[in-house]
Amino acid sequence: MNQPEINVTPLIDVLLVLLIIFMVITPMKPTALDANIPSEPKINDIADVNPNALVLIVKADQTLQLNQLEGMGTVSDPQTAVETLKKIFKLRTDNLAFEADGKIVRSVFIKAPKTISYGNVAKVVDAVKSSGAGPIGLQIDQLD
Repeated sequence: MNQPEINVTPLIDVLLVLLIIFMVITPMKPTALDANIPSEPKINDIADVNPNALVLIVKADQTLQLNQLEGMGTVSDPQTAVETLKKIFKLRTDNLAFEADGKIVRSVFIKAPKTISYGNVAKVVDAVKSSGAGPIGLQIDQLD
């Protein structure tokens, strides 16, 4: 009695076709992540603070503060901060005194301590994006 044999030729053909497909698709995938990394500051460099800069501070108790304005909500409910940012951007659009290089300044910096989890900072970044801000920068407190 003869034992049955499996014909593997069609399986090899399918494998080679899949290999060719993956070889063609792989170079098309985006692999770069564009990030602006600041250079090392010189010891004598003193930065001038832009008076129009917006800094959204996430405190250790997960409350939000926009520059000197307290009561901007919490990490789980940042709607007050979003509405305030929208009002500021509308005011800047109406009053063209806040132009930089022909554009309305909509950049916001988010400052959070290292004790805040990544997920909570991501929630704040998403909320700030929904207000129309861009670009968004991150600052870290307590680097020591």
